[in-house]
Amino acid sequence: MLKIYLIRHGQTPGNRLQRYIGTTDEHLSEEGREFLKKLSYPMPESLYVSPLLRCVETAGILFPKKELHIIEELAECDFGEFENRNYKELSGNENYQKWIDSNGTLPFPGGESREEFRHRSITGLAQCIRQNVQTAAIVIHGGTIMNIMEEYADRQRSFYEWHVKNGGGYQLELDPAAWQKGRRKFKVCEAYMEG
Repeated sequence: MLKIYLIRHGQTPGNRLQRYIGTTDEHLSEEGREFLKKLSYPMPESLYVSPLLRCVETAGILFPKKELHIIEELAECDFGEFENRNYKELSGNENYQKWIDSNGTLPFPGGESREEFRHRSITGLAQCIRQNVQTAAIVIHGGTIMNIMEEYADRQRSFYEWHVKNGGGYQLELDPAAWQKGRRKFKVCEAYMEG
């Protein structure tokens, strides 16, 4: 069995202000760094990371000196015209109201659709599973985790119900042989800081 830790990056200044932070390449906040230093995840054999700074910095704090493998497809969603803005700043924006009314299913204006983002996330995950290891950690984004869990978890939940807080995530198990044969489900073993 392959044990996988899906971990959301630590808090950034934009996260603290509840902004849509997708392609904005922010560093972790000092508060985010200090919080991560208190966490303890098992050291994995392989470490995979989104290319964005907040994930690279998180991986460096949680798994010091561990070689990391950057997977471009694991980057967060491109929020288009909503990027680096919060709900207060978007209040009165007609496109934002349409997106809210769609329960987040419409494409982000000037950004990615949910389907494009989901496909990209799953493609990135596949690159992590091809390796012949017993444990892997994947340090990524909240949206990327939600895509992966909605698609492959052995429990049925909607996209938004898989949300985790900064530094949180899921411990999963899968059978790599079954995965290669198309039986693609994770056993969810543990959740860290859901909500």
